[in-house]
Amino acid sequence: MTARILCIGEALIDMVPRDLLGRTAFLPLAGGAVYNTAIAARRLGADVAFCCGLSSDMFGEQLAQALLRDGVDISPCPRSDRPTTLAFVTLTDGQARYSFFDENTAARMIQPADLPDIAPDIGAVFLGGISLVSEPCATTIETFATRAAEAGRLIMLDPNIRPGFISDEAGYRARLDRLMRRAHVVKLSAEDMVWLLGPVTPAEGAAELRALGPRVVLVTEGADGGSAYLEGGVAQIRPPAVTVADTVGAGDTFNAGFLASLADACLLSPEGIAGLTAATVAQHLEQAVHASCLSVTRIGADPPAREELAIFRRGLARPA
Repeated sequence: MTARILCIGEALIDMVPRDLLGRTAFLPLAGGAVYNTAIAARRLGADVAFCCGLSSDMFGEQLAQALLRDGVDISPCPRSDRPTTLAFVTLTDGQARYSFFDENTAARMIQPADLPDIAPDIGAVFLGGISLVSEPCATTIETFATRAAEAGRLIMLDPNIRPGFISDEAGYRARLDRLMRRAHVVKLSAEDMVWLLGPVTPAEGAAELRALGPRVVLVTEGADGGSAYLEGGVAQIRPPAVTVADTVGAGDTFNAGFLASLADACLLSPEGIAGLTAATVAQHLEQAVHASCLSVTRIGADPPAREELAIFRRGLARPA
């Protein structure tokens, strides 16, 4: 049986700015950190299920249909007539910033009673994003992660911190601390790490986080690529040069590339992660970096398919 990845967290509509006859208009694109990771992992060949409260409104249908087109199982998603979360995006030098509209939405109001069972085919659970900020969804998702960890499933966490969205910083930090103690893999951008830990280097921050319990800490540094820190060493992958269109969904595609690579190697388990070394983690990190690089060449969160990534990587391997 192929191990499945269950992604649990937000699905929303990114309202992305576009020029229309000299004025700014907003294009509604399906998104959300955890949603993007689910789509990207499925495109990269993994077996993926997704859990989030989905609205019956026009935007909820847009989200559901996009998931189904890519072959993501949405049967764990509770449906309701609550509205869909909207995130208005501003882009500055290719970097995305967000303003969220999330009150009383289908994603935010998911309750413990809405949670799916932890099926035998679930090998890994991925969580993170703004769904860990607001109640009741934050407690609901933490409850599921706790159950999954106790059931022996691999847990990967990417907080994908959005400081402007956090109203209860102390509560949020406490929740991240609890989740990191449950997680086997934690991924942070360098910017996230500084917000969480203060002015530390990636190596210093990774050591501090690993002391909480995660086996692997992944750190992304934009144009400098990504690193994996684990007992006994560090693996670092620098990205190839690409023309950046925008960075929406880049970190989510990185997460998906790492998880899909683990799935290909039949390592979607705590035991699989425990056996990684600095040398063996490098191949999974490389796929994560390369998938992310290809995604930033496109407008919006549009992760590559498995075949596209293979062609891209073959091109990198050719002699100049």
